[in-house]
Amino acid sequence: MNGTIRVGNLFGIPFYIHPSWFLVLGLVTWSYSSGLAAQFPQLSAGLALLLGLMTALMLFASVVAHELGHSFVAIRQGIDVKSITLFIFGGLASLEKESKTPGEAFWVAIAGPLVSLLLCGIVTAIGVTTTASGPLAAILGVLASVNLALALFNLIPGLPLDGGNILKAIVWKITGNPYKGVTFASRVGQIFGWVAILSGVVPLLLFGSFGNFWNLLIGFFLLQNAGNAAQFARVQEKLTGLTAEDAVTHDSPIVSGNLTLREFADERVISGQNWHRFLVTDDDGQLVGAIAVDNLRSIPTALWSETQVKEVMRTIAESTTVQSDQPLLEVMQVLEQQKLSVLPVIRENGVLVGILEKAAIIQLLQSRTQPNPA
Repeated sequence: MNGTIRVGNLFGIPFYIHPSWFLVLGLVTWSYSSGLAAQFPQLSAGLALLLGLMTALMLFASVVAHELGHSFVAIRQGIDVKSITLFIFGGLASLEKESKTPGEAFWVAIAGPLVSLLLCGIVTAIGVTTTASGPLAAILGVLASVNLALALFNLIPGLPLDGGNILKAIVWKITGNPYKGVTFASRVGQIFGWVAILSGVVPLLLFGSFGNFWNLLIGFFLLQNAGNAAQFARVQEKLTGLTAEDAVTHDSPIVSGNLTLREFADERVISGQNWHRFLVTDDDGQLVGAIAVDNLRSIPTALWSETQVKEVMRTIAESTTVQSDQPLLEVMQVLEQQKLSVLPVIRENGVLVGILEKAAIIQLLQSRTQPNPA
């Protein structure tokens, strides 16, 4: 997963760490250990470093709890959580699919900030009720303030932040169109991204100060991800209402299993068709396997006239086919997840419709993007 390291499961959810996280862990540990050593001179260097590491780990545990908040609500809605990943800007819960309604999407989005606010309240209550003092009080104060900041930062109303997903759900509820919600929240996210970039660039240009350099990184992060979300929403909207059958390639490479290899070679290979792999059907038109042109080499040419295609073909796993009435957006996701470029399309009774190529989906998108002639 993009260079991430899998470290185990959390409540059955795969848990990953991006290598950049270790750099951030080191920086946070050094920062808080230095702060504790300056604030409490009686602490030894080793103890200050240990307390700084503990503080950093608890802060990242807070980020994980934030993502688990999203995950548990999604699971209750029947949405599978593919993974939770810690990276340089925090955490990310990767969900299998979107919520079905704007109300459900709202609760998935707001669950993370609510968990962070709850942790802030719990830590604050512990500090008050136990009258903690010294380094312990300082650590509790840091945990409370960071969880509060985590909640408030994520409530900024722009994608890809939680506040952007909340805004998306609200616009979806008002307009009845989830893609308009994504587009609007993405634009707001891009605005906040530019504001963050300017807040980092202006002090750098005017005063040579790198004090807001982190804002610059966050700004680029918001711009890139908000733009990607908007682009994906446009693709989703264009594919809405289309099924796998709408993108089936005309004159798909299909042969009957009853053909001899000689007939197959003469009619399909030598005739000039550029396909290297053909789908094989039985007498009822049902998909039974596939044959590649290279498979002919395994049979002596003298036997081609008495050997049928179905004797040489290879079976196709059911998992590598899609139903003709399956939404095209889901098919596109299958192609991406399984890293495929072609999928056979069959009807419910198993009858083969044809093949669907990733290139055909791209052409279909382009055709729906072009304006109609007057």
